[in-house]
Parts: sequence; structure tokens; C-alpha cells
Amino acid sequence: MNPIDIIKDTKVVAVIRKANEDNIVPILKALSAGGVKAVEITAETPNVANVIAKAVEHMKQDVCIGAGTVLDPETARTVMLAGAAFIVSPTLNTETLKLTNRYGLLTIPGVLTPTEIITAYEHGAKMVKIFPADTFGPDYVKNILGPLPHVEAMVTGGITLDNMNVYLDKGSKAVGIGSNLVNVQRLKSPEDYQQLTEIARQYSRKAAY
Repeated sequence: MNPIDIIKDTKVVAVIRKANEDNIVPILKALSAGGVKAVEITAETPNVANVIAKAVEHMKQDVCIGAGTVLDPETARTVMLAGAAFIVSPTLNTETLKLTNRYGLLTIPGVLTPTEIITAYEHGAKMVKIFPADTFGPDYVKNILGPLPHVEAMVTGGITLDNMNVYLDKGSKAVGIGSNLVNVQRLKSPEDYQQLTEIARQYSRKAAY
């Protein structure tokens, strides 16, 4: 499946911050074992191109590996060349969309208002990210998508195991989850990675209903 289908099918995108070349593969293995098959490695990660390249080299067959927090076309090009299968941004940058559309790379820009959503679609976005979702809540997602039934959106910001399905029920196609799922600083032992797999399993199973 292509990235957008994987995201819509599994509904959970893990947002990985502060990973490195040493721990990215164990992290992805733990997430994959728990059923999480789409991740975004954030672009502010030191040596992010190397981290993504290593992730793709070792885990491409098991996990759809994207890049997150991509703010501009220059960064988009860097992560694209490293092997990222999709890009997620916290903001809407039409020049980034122009670049990634040229090469057929899925980009999910961050939006909040109906105008931003339509602008993103007019510039070729196939999915948008409503962010920060927790500022306005699940009903905002329902209300904003009501007059825009053709829009496919994921939500990020304050998503937890407790509220995830509420957002999905209100029309979101997927959820992006950061430290509530992956807290890299706490991954120090084999038991920590086992716990990560269990948390991932809880999210993926709940999203399946």
C-alpha cells in the first residue's frame, strides 16, 4: 500500500522525537511488533537524514517511515533524499507542497481553519493535519469537516489512548501521537522497549474498533 492508505488503514502515526542512529531501529521494531506501521521522525532531530536513512535501510518492509516537523522545501528535499515515504508539517507551506508534488511524495500540511484546509487542497495536498487538535477538541474536527466532506484529515496534539477514538468518530482518518506513545528519553532497557510494544499494541487495537 502507499503511505496514505497505510495511514488510513492503521489510523495511528507515531511521532518520534529525539531519536538517534543507535536507537531508531529498536524503536521501530518495538512499534511494529505492537501494530504501529506508520511513523514520522521529526526533522529537528540531529542528523535527521542519517537517522531516516538507517530506519529505511532496516525497517522499510515493516514500517512506513516519514518525516515530521518539516517547515520548508529545503528540509523536505533533505528528508526525501534520505528515503522518507511521506512528510508531515505543523504549518502550511505551499512551496513545500509544490516541491513534494513534483516528485509524488505525500505531504500532510498542518492546518487549523477552513481557509487553510482549502488552500492546502488547492495546492495538491491529499490529506491535512488539524493541529493543535486539543486546543479546540473533537467537536471542532466534526464541525470543520462537515462542510468539507471530501477532506481527509488526521489530528495531532494532545491525543491519548482515552480520547483517540473520539477524534476518529468525529471524522479524523488518523491520529498522530507523540510522547504519549513514544518517549525516547525513557527507553533505556529491554523492558522499556517491551513496554513500548505493549503501549503501541493498546493504541493500534483501540484504533481498529
